Amino acid sequence: MTTSTREDWKKDFYKNGMPNEVIVIEDTPPPSTTPVNNTPYRVQQSIPYLLGPPASSTRSKRIRESPPPSFLAPPPPPPPSNNTTTSAVKRRKKDVVIKRPSTAVIPLPTSCDDKDGHYIIKPNESLTPRYKMMKLLGQGTFGKVVECYDRVKRTYCAIKIIRAIPKYRDASKIEIRVLNSLKEHDPINLNKCIHLIEWFDYCNHICMVFELLGQSVFDFLKANEFRPFPIHHIQQFAKQLLTSVAFVHELKLIHTDLKPENILLVDSQSVEAGNMPGVDPKSRILQNTDIRLIDFGSATFEQDYHSTVVCTRHYRAPEIILGLGWSYPCDIWSIGCILVEFLTGDALFQTHDNLEHLAMMVVVLGKIPAKLIKAANRDAQKFFKDGKLKYPDVDTTKQSKKYVRALKLLKHIINPQTNARYQFLDLLSKMLVYDPALRITAREALRHPFFMINFDSLGQEIAEN
Repeated sequence: MTTSTREDWKKDFYKNGMPNEVIVIEDTPPPSTTPVNNTPYRVQQSIPYLLGPPASSTRSKRIRESPPPSFLAPPPPPPPSNNTTTSAVKRRKKDVVIKRPSTAVIPLPTSCDDKDGHYIIKPNESLTPRYKMMKLLGQGTFGKVVECYDRVKRTYCAIKIIRAIPKYRDASKIEIRVLNSLKEHDPINLNKCIHLIEWFDYCNHICMVFELLGQSVFDFLKANEFRPFPIHHIQQFAKQLLTSVAFVHELKLIHTDLKPENILLVDSQSVEAGNMPGVDPKSRILQNTDIRLIDFGSATFEQDYHSTVVCTRHYRAPEIILGLGWSYPCDIWSIGCILVEFLTGDALFQTHDNLEHLAMMVVVLGKIPAKLIKAANRDAQKFFKDGKLKYPDVDTTKQSKKYVRALKLLKHIINPQTNARYQFLDLLSKMLVYDPALRITAREALRHPFFMINFDSLGQEIAEN
């Protein structure tokens, strides 16, 4: 099987209330790291708002990037002196000037961007007089996320700096509206979605300020050598994630890009599993399982324009591949795939090809219903003949055939030997349903018996009296 790239970037963007205007987001080369001179600081007025870090760039089975630095904040530095801004200005390079015969001295225009419009990050230098850049936390198509020190609040934060290109600026303003809606309807954040602190426009870059959190769940898995989470941790993750998604759906929004990279840990600190039953003794166990759902850059209001393709490949629902249209149920399918990955350490459907993806679904979940095949669009009809999936075809590689044959039924993957695993399998079987009309909703899933199971401090089920 060919190596998959977990980066299926969003193709279309739309403005709330303006469904006819579509912003096409195209892949671009990685941001240049070649520094250029900074422009003189021009601070823009800031306005309250909310968001989250971008998705990681690539991912394939067991061949993944080295873990990025933790999002945890180091101890705050000593309080800044009254001349902080002046000191920051002194550290900047002197402006290049041209001396004219009239004795006038005029600064030459400089740039703080690389050739692709990404802001150039310089650790320990000022982004604005208020925010000092500490280190790069991540980067993607839309921009970069930087850990910064807030000289006013004397705390650390994460700032997402959007590329200085009109289509990305426009898309970020759509995201701001979504984030403001989330914060307006849940000001104390009972629903575990990332909250925007403020946003501002600086040197043609939209900058969004967020609370500094821990690693993404995917990055924690990667640092833990893809060892699975214990079942009681999965229960806590699932409950929080479904709570977030149920809230988002009630606001008539579909997230459309649920994946482990877009789930941040509040605190990444962990300890060795030791003698915890049923857990690899070399595995790291989280001390705090609180999470936040992030990245609402492709979230879509139900009444707005729906692009043809959404969701990162591994978590893409069958109705999207078949061209049947999509709505809230596509998020539930993604959650089902995520929860299986938490239990095994690997993505359930590790592919980047539509035909192979459908073949994997058939092996794990059984045949695709005939009525869905009949309703599939013209592009998807080529995958079927006489109501059956045409896999393998003439272009299928031996590696793909071998990989698909090695997959197991969902019940064999979960191995329901305990009550917790049995209930977990039952919940997944209601999430990973081909027909979106028959798929369980987020609110219904929260009432499933899996969430009624109690565990002790070692992750063992507590038997009911």
